[in-house]
Amino acid sequence: MSVTPKLYGYWRSSCSYRVRIALGLKGIAYESIPVHLLNDGGQQRAEAFRARNPMEQVPLLEIEHEPGLVVELTQSVAILEYLEERFPAPALLPTCSYLRARVRKCVEIVNSGVQPLQNLSLMGEIKRLGGDAQALAKAANERGLRALEAEAESAGGAFMIGDAPTLADVLLVPQIYSARRFGVDMTAFPTLSSIDARLAQLPGVAAAHPDLQPDAEPAPARS
Repeated sequence: MSVTPKLYGYWRSSCSYRVRIALGLKGIAYESIPVHLLNDGGQQRAEAFRARNPMEQVPLLEIEHEPGLVVELTQSVAILEYLEERFPAPALLPTCSYLRARVRKCVEIVNSGVQPLQNLSLMGEIKRLGGDAQALAKAANERGLRALEAEAESAGGAFMIGDAPTLADVLLVPQIYSARRFGVDMTAFPTLSSIDARLAQLPGVAAAHPDLQPDAEPAPARS
């Protein structure tokens, strides 16, 4: 690529975190463009950004698809699948079709069954209606992690599915980060915790951590 990819995201967005991990594991250099989801009423809602992504969400990946053709991609799982097809090494999907299906199962547990229930806009609406958004997010994380724990135990590898990182792991790391934020007791998920610790040792994963992003905000001081 002659044009450096640009990743528009938010440091604490789990969907942005997924794409950062995949780019890191595949050794793809990129420029990080912060989009603050709270400042200015949410910068993702600004007219200029909405024109690029009518869903008003991050991440958005700007990448040279072929010489002279720069494209914009949204929706994290679609971006991950694109990167896997465009940059197949190192592979983040197994060669076996059954194992690929198991990886995609784990991806969907997170992408469809957990993350939407802790989405910033949904939590804001729940709060507006007088509900306990924090409790919902915590329960959704616990339910999803129970399913992933069982899957990882069944697979019996060093990572979620097998002995090499896959897209299942790419989604696992940000979800565990989110689960901790919502007060989930990770000692209840020993297999996932071990896998997460193993993944944290990989440079491409470590560099994607929210605290290391250019727009990361310091933790509030404890009184």
